[in-house]
Amino acid sequence: MNSISVNQFRENLKTYIEQTVNEHEPIKVTRRAGDDFIVISADDWEREQETLYVLQNNPLMKQVAESIQTHQTNNGYKPTKEQLNEITGF
Repeated sequence: MNSISVNQFRENLKTYIEQTVNEHEPIKVTRRAGDDFIVISADDWEREQETLYVLQNNPLMKQVAESIQTHQTNNGYKPTKEQLNEITGF
């Protein structure tokens, strides 16, 4: 993550915002007096919030772990050829 001063950020606001949105890379803005802050695109923020929701949801994480185990042991549900054709529309 890039780190810049609040003065640099202010002087090149448009450039840094475009960079953050286009490259999906947050920027840490440092201040002499006070806390630093992070600039992040709205899309990236929403993705982070969704990830946090999943990680904090114990039943969902248990379901993910069980699904991984099922996949690794190759014990998952296997649809028939007809069911696959119906699902894929072929």
